[in-house]
Amino acid sequence: MAFPVAWRAARVTPLGELYTPPRVTAALLRLTVQVVLVASLWRGLYAHTGTTAGLTRNQAVTYAVLAVLASRLRELDQYAARDTVVQHLHYGTIVYWYLRPLPPHRYYALRALGEQLYGFAWAFAGYVICLAAGVVAPPGSAAVAAVFALSLLLGQWVLHYVMLLIDQLCFWTLRNDAAILILIFAQNLLSGVYAPLWFFPHWFVVLSGFLPFQATLSVPLSLYVGRIPLADAGVQLAVQAGWVVALRFLTRFLWRRAGRRVVSQGG
Repeated sequence: MAFPVAWRAARVTPLGELYTPPRVTAALLRLTVQVVLVASLWRGLYAHTGTTAGLTRNQAVTYAVLAVLASRLRELDQYAARDTVVQHLHYGTIVYWYLRPLPPHRYYALRALGEQLYGFAWAFAGYVICLAAGVVAPPGSAAVAAVFALSLLLGQWVLHYVMLLIDQLCFWTLRNDAAILILIFAQNLLSGVYAPLWFFPHWFVVLSGFLPFQATLSVPLSLYVGRIPLADAGVQLAVQAGWVVALRFLTRFLWRRAGRRVVSQGG
């Protein structure tokens, strides 16, 4: 596949935001407010305690702020550009995904890659600012930073497949906006976006361990703040890699089945 073709597919969603300055301003304002409020919240929660659920105040604040920044990696608004899978199925334009020289699964992957690279630029800039301002603590060592980077990469890979599975569900349910919202909420809850998983009951933590959500965000952030020691990093990375392989085979199988179910409700 030629690089120009891949480049055009990868920049589809980011250009939708970059060509609309008010959306960029709104994204910056929203991210700033989220970081300030989350940092204030966790500092307030730790105002009268030193350590809770194995986390100190600095660890908890760092974890929470990094979770906000990491959420920016896949926060681009595809709906405004009418480029979501559920919209394409509803309007009948999903058929063009199957008429292009570029296979649907490859277009989807390239588009997601472009979104994540664009989101990473936002997240990294926010991280540097928060680090300079003392809002987040630096990694404990160079080894921790390296393991965190690898774990974050694997986590985003897992997240890509999880979001793909949610989109592939549309081929069987057609109109599933409510189901998508529920699944996205479950993804954020079980991955530790809203709060570190150690604050939840034991049965909840055990249950989440059998699902891929924890591997998307909780593991890399836990490695960063030191909640998971470096000695256990190998096992966690292996679990993340295992989810990547398993979800890849599952989604490829569903792509083949989805092509047989392309139904237009409109268009």
